[in-house]
Amino acid sequence: MDPATTFCPNLACPARGQTGQGNIYIHSCKDQRFMCTECHKTFSARKGTAWYRLRTSAETVSLVVTLMAHGCPLQAIVVAFGYDERTVACWLARAGVQGQAVHEHLVEQPRDLGQVQADEIRVKTQGGLVWMALAWMVSTRRWLAGAVSPHRDLSLMRRLIARVRRCALHRPLLVCTDGLGSYVRAIRETCREPERRGAQGRPRLRPWQHVFLAQVVKRYQQRRVVAVERRIVAGTPARVETLRRRSQGDGVINTADIERLNATFRERLAALTRRGRALARRPVTLHQGMYLIGTVDNFCTPHASLQDAGRATTPAMAAGITAHCWTVRELLSFRVPPSRWTPPKQRGRPSRALQRLVKRWCS
Repeated sequence: MDPATTFCPNLACPARGQTGQGNIYIHSCKDQRFMCTECHKTFSARKGTAWYRLRTSAETVSLVVTLMAHGCPLQAIVVAFGYDERTVACWLARAGVQGQAVHEHLVEQPRDLGQVQADEIRVKTQGGLVWMALAWMVSTRRWLAGAVSPHRDLSLMRRLIARVRRCALHRPLLVCTDGLGSYVRAIRETCREPERRGAQGRPRLRPWQHVFLAQVVKRYQQRRVVAVERRIVAGTPARVETLRRRSQGDGVINTADIERLNATFRERLAALTRRGRALARRPVTLHQGMYLIGTVDNFCTPHASLQDAGRATTPAMAAGITAHCWTVRELLSFRVPPSRWTPPKQRGRPSRALQRLVKRWCS
């Protein structure tokens, strides 16, 4: 228990999310609780992690989650460990929520992406079909975003591209997709920013410059690919080829990397198996499993194509997010800090107490 690396999770506290400020001290070593001197609230050391209010040991839960993150069906976990099926499903839900929080805090930060590939997976569920859209950064092999929807339509693509936009700096970007026309409109509507000229009213939205789009359309006959057509929808062939070579090297415009990611998801998420009995009942289960598999692949899985001087490298290490390969237990134990406190808006001159708080925690 280290108070210097712990922050207050109380959303009403002005010191929330800040470490090393001297406002945290140990309240109880036996119960593993801290106390904040600013809001005078105590909190558990497990607050904000997947272990919060769990009675089962962290070793057992991390082992079960590791097995499920590598394709072990829930029914096999129940038989092998003897836990109730609802208990294991609850652990999976906790791990998915934790993975989403870690992904939004560490991965969804503006960076130069270069080339991004996007594709959809057709998922069979109990009672219908669901589509899972995924986006992948080619150079660092990093999973960027995902979205689940019962329909393969414009709304699904907008949600996917909106999350990709959170990860992208305003720099040249190449997006490679299949022949679905919804991607073109979703990119043009999402990759925009307000053009402020000092006039009243809503500012005009200006599209991002240097956003290029290429499509790979495959023709099938009797379930076999007989022809491949490559289209450049937005941008010049020279600029598209420059971005592709910068992130991918030799070759041609393709979606092979995202298709490899689709295979990884189908292998590791039991509900995505083409012919299996572990079908998902609700889309939220797929959503949680998607974030678990994606974060484990980003932070805990070394890729052979990313080896640096013989050292096993994960996509998060290649992107400069972390300096070492995480374990699943580290992933589930990571505490995501809340956003910093902002002073409340009020009329008139702020009180001296509020001024002191602003000077202490907002400067």
